[in-house]
Formats: sequence, structure tokens, C-alpha cells
Amino acid sequence: MPLEKLPREFYMQDTIQVARECLGKILVHETGEGVVSGRIIETEAYLHDDPACHASRGMTQRNCVMFGEPGHAYVYFTYGFHHCMNLVTQPKGTAEAVLIRALEPIDGIELMMRNREKTRPQDLCSGPGKLTQALGIGHALNGEDLLGGTLYVLDDHTDVGQIVTRPRIGIKLAAHEPWRFYPLDYQGWVSKV
Repeated sequence: MPLEKLPREFYMQDTIQVARECLGKILVHETGEGVVSGRIIETEAYLHDDPACHASRGMTQRNCVMFGEPGHAYVYFTYGFHHCMNLVTQPKGTAEAVLIRALEPIDGIELMMRNREKTRPQDLCSGPGKLTQALGIGHALNGEDLLGGTLYVLDDHTDVGQIVTRPRIGIKLAAHEPWRFYPLDYQGWVSKV
């Protein structure tokens, strides 16, 4: 089957469903240095009434992309060190998103190695800050339309098999929520917690 860019309707689904269905899809960034991509193998859902969600207290300059049209990238800087990338879900006005936590590198691995100064494929995209560094995703891509030609998600109809559900990690509020997902076959590639 040919690769298909995910349509806007995909991002309109229930956010937890989007987080599960993103697994196995391919995140692509067409950079000036070449194309880099990876298979999505770990996600977390963030809902509008979720205290861990950036939008739970209302719209700000930082999170306004989350309140916009679904199918856009919400990229933010965190811990004064790295960026994280989310897929905006739900209709305009309902701020929800799916954090991309890990990828299996596919295209542009040499460029990813240069960006990350790492050589093992498992070290390139095994965390939300690592994958944005590897793929060259920074704040300039905040608000990028995922149906465009620069940053997008493809479906190659890969079946990732059994999906593991776990509590979210790296947060303090509502960390107990079981909204973190990854394929069982990739558990060696994702965070151990």
C-alpha cells in the first residue's frame, strides 16, 4: 500500500484513541539538510481537563496552538534544554494533544547521528527531547500544519501488534493516568518507568 499522509479527520478522534493509533505511523521532517523520519513507538495523551495538560488553566501565548485547528504541531521548550513535539487533536477551541515520546529511526539516520552526537539507533529518538533534536524540530515548527510538506505523519499501514498501556512519566500532576502507550515489541526502545 502507498504511504498516506494522515488526514485532518484523524486528529479529530478521541485524543486517547489518537495516541494509540499513532503508534506505527511515521513522523517525517523535510529539512534543508535532507529528510529525516522515524516510526512512532511511544505516545502520551493530554486532555483539556487534565491538570498535567499545558492548556488546563486556559489559553496563553505558549499554548495557543493547542486551542487551534487539529492536525498542527505544538512544539514547546522545556527544562531550559530541549523541545517536545505534540500533535494537536480535537476541534478548534478544545485544547488537547498527543506527545510523541519515542521513534524508531527510518530515514536520515546519519543526519540524526550528527544532530544527536550518538551512533546507536536506540539512542537517537528514545525520548521526547532526543527525537526533536535528532529530527531538527525546534520552536520554529510550533503551529506547523501536519498536512503540509515540511512536518507530517504518514501511514504505511504497519500493524505494531500488542499495545502496552502505562501511567505517564516525567510529570508530577496526574502522573497516574494510564495514557502512555507503546507497542510491546518495542519495549526495549522506550523509557523503562
